[in-house]
Amino acid sequence: METSTEGATRPDISPAGPGEAVDTVVVAGPPAAPPVSLSPSRASDFMRCPLLYRFRVIDRLPEKPSEAATRGTLVHAVLERLFDAPAGDRTVPRAKSLIPGQWDRLRESRPEVAELFADDPEGERLARWLTEAEALVERWFTLEDPSRLEPAERELFVEAELDSGLRLRGIIDRVDVAPTGEVRIVDYKTGKAPRPEYAEGALFQMKFYALVVWRLKKVVPRRLQLVYLGSGDVLTYDPVLADLERVERKLLALWEAIRRATETGDWRPRPTKLCGWCDHQAHCPEFGGTPPPYPLPLRAPESGGGEQGRMGPD
Repeated sequence: METSTEGATRPDISPAGPGEAVDTVVVAGPPAAPPVSLSPSRASDFMRCPLLYRFRVIDRLPEKPSEAATRGTLVHAVLERLFDAPAGDRTVPRAKSLIPGQWDRLRESRPEVAELFADDPEGERLARWLTEAEALVERWFTLEDPSRLEPAERELFVEAELDSGLRLRGIIDRVDVAPTGEVRIVDYKTGKAPRPEYAEGALFQMKFYALVVWRLKKVVPRRLQLVYLGSGDVLTYDPVLADLERVERKLLALWEAIRRATETGDWRPRPTKLCGWCDHQAHCPEFGGTPPPYPLPLRAPESGGGEQGRMGPD
């Protein structure tokens, strides 16, 4: 799960397709300010739709919590907390027993999630939802054996500044370090694995993290691992330095496009099939809406600019 640290509470909502948990609940924040850093999910937002990036980072428009996103947050919390127990106690029953307490903690820290089941007085929908969370947790044990894992880090906040001054940040679900010093970065996804033709987009977040780790530790992670609890798949990739250098160049170009859009106010919508899942249709011109007044100072666009809406995943 990637957690946004830009204009949102935990988490960086990472955009997701139908059936995949979205790991961010965005709430109204402080007054608008130009972006100063980039996280994987915010980078993905801009590549998907520059106007969506503006709504989340510049305008900080609120987004309602969803059952999928909240379930993802709950499952992540359970998997993190399970490693507090001795290796021999990291069992399926122990993991399932953590769910009620973590759900209580989530409601305390984010009262807005209680709205999800406000129309469920008998608790039937909540019971099904919790059962679905249990199933995701149980499936994890078929993919990894937590009794044989001793993570070096869990829910690790990382931040690095590139030579250009661009700050990259995010939260890594789990970091494993072998006795030989090799590093594995692991991310849990409560949705389904993407089709092969979309695998590169799914790995973007992981390569982002690998770049940050390389910049911080001067070590190229040995393996990037995406664990898809929704479908029971594990996607792995072994990066090399050239991969990370390409990601850095891509992010620098992306950041330059974001800088131009911030200064000119030219945030173009980029319609896709995911628009139907967007909370901001009322403000989007593609749906007949009007964006809020732009809250930052503007300057005249440069000649030949305005291609930021064409930035793709590669």
